[in-house]
Amino acid sequence: MPTLRSGEYTARAMNRLTVAAVALNQTPLAWEENLLHIRQAIAEAKETGAQVVCLPELCVPGYGCEDAFHAEAVVEESLKIVEKLARDSKGIVVNFGVPLAVQGAVYNTVAVAINGELRGFVAKQHLAGDGIHYEPRWFKPWPRGVVSCVEIRGKEYPVGDIFFDIDGIRIGFEICEDAWVAERPGIFLAQHGVDIILNPSASHFAFGKHEIRKRFVTEGSRACGTAYVYANLLGCEAGRIIYDGDTLISSHGELIARGERFSCRDVVITTGVVDIDRSRLLRRRISGFRPALDDGGRCVSVRGFSLKPATRATTSSVASWEDSRFLKYEEFSRAVALGLFDYLRKSRSEGFVVSLSGGVDSSAASVLVAIMVQAAIQDLGIAAFRKKLGYISWMAKAKNEKDIISRLLACVYQATRNSSRITHEAAIALAKQLGASSFDLDIDPLVRGYTSLIEKELGVSLSWEKHDLALQNIQARVRAPSVWLIANLRRALLLTTSNRSEAAVGYTTMDGDSSGGLSPLGGIDKAFLREWLRWMETTGPEGLRSFSTLRLVNTQEPTAELRPLVKKQTDESDLMPYEVLDVIERYAIRDKRMPIEVYELLGERFKNKFASQQLAHWIKRFFTLWSINQWKRERYAPSFHLDDENLDPKTWCRFPILSGGFAKELEALAKHVAPKRKRR
Repeated sequence: MPTLRSGEYTARAMNRLTVAAVALNQTPLAWEENLLHIRQAIAEAKETGAQVVCLPELCVPGYGCEDAFHAEAVVEESLKIVEKLARDSKGIVVNFGVPLAVQGAVYNTVAVAINGELRGFVAKQHLAGDGIHYEPRWFKPWPRGVVSCVEIRGKEYPVGDIFFDIDGIRIGFEICEDAWVAERPGIFLAQHGVDIILNPSASHFAFGKHEIRKRFVTEGSRACGTAYVYANLLGCEAGRIIYDGDTLISSHGELIARGERFSCRDVVITTGVVDIDRSRLLRRRISGFRPALDDGGRCVSVRGFSLKPATRATTSSVASWEDSRFLKYEEFSRAVALGLFDYLRKSRSEGFVVSLSGGVDSSAASVLVAIMVQAAIQDLGIAAFRKKLGYISWMAKAKNEKDIISRLLACVYQATRNSSRITHEAAIALAKQLGASSFDLDIDPLVRGYTSLIEKELGVSLSWEKHDLALQNIQARVRAPSVWLIANLRRALLLTTSNRSEAAVGYTTMDGDSSGGLSPLGGIDKAFLREWLRWMETTGPEGLRSFSTLRLVNTQEPTAELRPLVKKQTDESDLMPYEVLDVIERYAIRDKRMPIEVYELLGERFKNKFASQQLAHWIKRFFTLWSINQWKRERYAPSFHLDDENLDPKTWCRFPILSGGFAKELEALAKHVAPKRKRR
């Protein structure tokens, strides 16, 4: 594994300090568990010789408490725990993320403890209110330059836009979103001579986001002439967001340490040695740098305690997969595996059930469960893996990875007369290679029973010519009771298998293939899943298995197999090519483009592949299906957020259930692309 080192410095030893960035896997309102993890982090950080320890944002109650932040009891319990933790800070500086009530309003703050005493609260100035973040619903932004005080158990503490002077070394904070804005607090902290900026964050995972964080951490340390310590949450904290546990340490514009991402451990610590004198030298050299002359009462002076010089060099190991040319595939595999692992244990479920059809989506969901087991055992060791899932009665006796997968994952193939031999072979072969429990059910008699019952009651004979949609949907819905029964009997989570592309156009049967408690693929598009499965067939995540039987899945055209086989049904013939659908979705939903704008953009992108009239037809189909299927998206099971293009109306993309759709805009599109008549 490649190693990052702090470099050769000539500064005085007294100003070389060991700092620690900590990733924590917390759970909202799990007070005792969260407290245990924080105490473990403090103890382990002290063992490394760290003098300054940065913990993630709102790590005491958990970031995802949602409207519970309005409860007075949550604020009070958070403060009680901080008072306990402050005593653990003997000999170090450490922050604890807590909600804090000040004069009737609640703020997102970090409580700062120094050498065993609570010394003050720094409040977040810029709240995250876009996408999945709703902080303005719960907190108020703190105004820059304002300092107040709060009384706790008869003692007053400073709160607000403050920083700390610890025997001549100054420490300040940017809390998550504070670092993502143009007028970031770090600029003003640097003008007050701050030497170290700590950034406690709760920054959700998204593809490519790690590189953005690296840039603002390193650039922040360079532009501000400081050391910079970034700490993030880890794991699936509250159900939808996955945190990658990113930890970064930079000094004078150089990244000196970065931590492991997507770990299944509760605590991951990254340490680095920062040179305060070298950072001060950089500040003196920065052209146009203007120090502030008056701190406005923002400096909290701490005397009688000195930070000890570093005694160890910086070492930071980075997994080699981080440099893979298949990074997006690696991140997807590891992020969803971690999400599944945390969702399993935090919901205290005893396994997963997948209705494995032999197609792309159900195969991907099944493979991800197997990856979850592999990755977690590799990370934790089998003994610690069993301990984490110790609430499962049989887990203590599980012998190995194969034994665990066979008990944790059940794959159910449910055939009708419209199911093909190839999907049956693909499902059975994949379940066998994964090592899952496998069920092979013939549900055609149940489907026939329902249709016969309704035919008799209505006095009509149902046919594909007249009743196509109803006959398709009854098959999908008949599959739900059987697979739910198996999930209930196994006390397991039923995974739905819809992806984001299908969600966009409502290509799913409610109470059929949408049935389940968790939708691990709901945030990812079909085109990516098809590419990823081809990679999983031949390569797979570094250090983990690939699955050769996926070739039986990858050689098929995606199909729901709900019409008679002679009709040769495929997803793309029902909808449009997925590569086109996914591009339309991004332009229309992510970029908020109207149909004519989407048409012009698509024409540029696919001008040599599809006719303009065909593109216009698909655009009309997309916008129509998007508008009439919002009610389905409102009912989907919770899904993981994997990029910043999610369609989840509860946490990302809101749209009216009832609307006029885009009728006027689609009419304009039709006129725009209509062939012009030739003059006589």
